[in-house]
Amino acid sequence: MKREYQDAGGSSGAGAGGDMGMSKDKMMLSAPPPQEDEDVDELLAALGYKVRSSDMADVAQKLEQLEMAMGMGGVPAPDDGFTTHLATETVHYNPTDLSSWVESMLSELNAPPPPLPLPPTPRLAPASSTVTADAFFDIPPPSIDSSSSSYALRPIPSPAVDLSADSPRDPKRMRTGSTSSSTSSSSSSLGGCVVEAAPPAAAEANAIALPVVVADTQEAGIRLVHALLACAEAVQQENFPAAEALVKQIPLLAASQGGAMRKVAAYFGEALARRVFRFRPQPDSSHLDAAFADLLHAHFYESCPYLKFAHFTANQAILEAFAGCRRVHVVDFGIKQGMQWPALLQALALRPGGPPSFRLTGVGPPQPDETDALQQVGWKLAQFAHTIGVDFQYRGLVAATLADLEPFMLQPEAEDGPNEEPEVIAVNSVFEMHRLLAQPGALEKVLGTVRAVRPRIVTVVEQEANHNTGSFLDRFTESLHYYSTMFDSLEGAGSGPSEISSGPTAAAAAAAAPGTDQVMSEVYLGRQICNVVACEGAERTERHETLGQWRGRLGHAGFETVHLGSNAYKQASTLLALFAGGDGYKVDEKEGCLTLGWHTRPLIATSAWRMAAAAAP
Repeated sequence: MKREYQDAGGSSGAGAGGDMGMSKDKMMLSAPPPQEDEDVDELLAALGYKVRSSDMADVAQKLEQLEMAMGMGGVPAPDDGFTTHLATETVHYNPTDLSSWVESMLSELNAPPPPLPLPPTPRLAPASSTVTADAFFDIPPPSIDSSSSSYALRPIPSPAVDLSADSPRDPKRMRTGSTSSSTSSSSSSLGGCVVEAAPPAAAEANAIALPVVVADTQEAGIRLVHALLACAEAVQQENFPAAEALVKQIPLLAASQGGAMRKVAAYFGEALARRVFRFRPQPDSSHLDAAFADLLHAHFYESCPYLKFAHFTANQAILEAFAGCRRVHVVDFGIKQGMQWPALLQALALRPGGPPSFRLTGVGPPQPDETDALQQVGWKLAQFAHTIGVDFQYRGLVAATLADLEPFMLQPEAEDGPNEEPEVIAVNSVFEMHRLLAQPGALEKVLGTVRAVRPRIVTVVEQEANHNTGSFLDRFTESLHYYSTMFDSLEGAGSGPSEISSGPTAAAAAAAAPGTDQVMSEVYLGRQICNVVACEGAERTERHETLGQWRGRLGHAGFETVHLGSNAYKQASTLLALFAGGDGYKVDEKEGCLTLGWHTRPLIATSAWRMAAAAAP
């Protein structure tokens, strides 16, 4: 649009003040038009634009500025807000007067655009490269190594918008962008610091960089654990207003988690709430409660290998102690549904030389409806023993606590004749001894009763944890770690033995939703959590102790360790291979005892004991 023109103003001025010698008629024939029409450029006037020739240079410069401002000619627009602003706010004037029209366009462009809505300023974690939102979502953290990838997730701040800039825009400054600069990394100021932004893709070089907010579930989990521990500390200090405020936050924080962590936090949060609001659980006092407890125990037996491991290792120790004996007697301190003994009966039936005479004494609590549940268990075991050809006798002992037992109740039967072989006794306790610690002196009395019947072997299975400390905060912390690992193992093990749920269809069903056994097992463990955290005094019966502590207690009572053989270790490892996720379970030998754990954390321990030589009469 730049063209060379002669100065029309000079020629028109000469015509206006022409030669004085020119005739009057000639001057009248060639009289010039009015001044305004004489200055209009003829070429543009033919196109409908009224432009004075003296303003051509100025109009050309303004059109060039308009071209640059609107992003024409291959120059990228500096901001998408200009286009939006022109599309919505520009008033298009009549372009007859080209100079005034271009001026109005430039004035519209140079006016500040409407302010863009700014996204919320992200908060930078002090030691993390992610930006954490106030709300937490279940989003797994990125698996890309930020140290090796130039496109790793890093905080991309919102663009700094200077709303106080001068309204006239310098066209020279707007032309500074180039195609090569689009691939360079950009930075912007955020809270007084410069944050490096990841290089955008070539197709998105001109797009506005928006903030990327990544919800860090790991940080949310740390917050949840801190809230649980802070609430437990407030409970220990009897600062119940603070504990009440914290316990209300735990469900909200737990909702951001998934899997085992969410479930464990929910059970511990409920237990803390019961303790804070003094709404402690009542002991099972109805037939429905007792039946439900037995149901939970059965589901826990099926869903994970802990009870199977306990029964198997204890049976192996008893079987080795009964080698060559013709009359054997087992006293079970917690017979429940009697699931431990069919395997031992079958092993005795296959023993070379025939099975021995087997007598079983099962101890259980009284039933609220006064039914004889122990007798029903005995009938089922008697039928099974008759099927495999084992001489079987059974007696049930109802006792509210093991401390109610007396030695005469467990004494072996008198021999029928002088040549009759004496009866060999084994005492078995699976997850029962720790309950005695709630009553002062009860454990010592029971161990005295056991010592009075002179058993050949005593098998003890207990949780490998210390939930019997005097400090509530220490007990809470230990139980939180223990049950978190236990719930992790339930998630990893699926729904029980692999031969029960095998094949792609079963695997897909197991992945879609947890099985009934797993859900009921979680309730079974949740009741233990509630007792450990919410109860005190005689009501707190889940007083688990470690293997080292039990070694001290039993050793003080006159017992010594019986080393469990390598055969039990090998067969226990084989048993774990039947379970889905069995690679996570670990069997370890510890000073003659066997422990079963999940990865590196032991969870239960089996030990065998006999009367020490010095304690024997």
